[in-house]
Amino acid sequence: MSVVADIVESWLRPARVLRRHLSRGRSEPFAFSLLVVFLLVSLIAQWPAAARVSALDPNLPISPQMLPFAMGGLAAIPFLYALAALGQLVARAFGGQGGWYEGRIALFWALAATSPAVLLLGLVAGLIGPGLQLTAVGLLTSTAFLVFWTINLREAGRRHAA
Repeated sequence: MSVVADIVESWLRPARVLRRHLSRGRSEPFAFSLLVVFLLVSLIAQWPAAARVSALDPNLPISPQMLPFAMGGLAAIPFLYALAALGQLVARAFGGQGGWYEGRIALFWALAATSPAVLLLGLVAGLIGPGLQLTAVGLLTSTAFLVFWTINLREAGRRHAA
């Protein structure tokens, strides 16, 4: 299945999609590609806000605004790997049986699955700007991510134990 179809299905049946990804077998390039997909989508999501700033102040072009987001995404890669390990340790403390790879897939797929909400957040930031709407969409995005990650960690622990 395509990543887009899997993302759509994840909003309905996240555990099933994660099981399907884990049944592929261990593939670090696949895990890393999920992370890269999220980082690219999150970079694209910053574009509307940068365009808004440029429209309000023509002396601030879009490109110099986007560069820090791109570099920040690259710098976040080791942090996200550490976060996946931390999440796996917490899951083990609650009885999960998953390994480190399963923990990475759980986190990276949760990030990729929230891509539509991240894009919506970027659109709201660019079209509406700061305010209640941006806060509400930010809370929705954060909640969706945490729910997906929790479900994924639980499923990864079950899958590994089976």
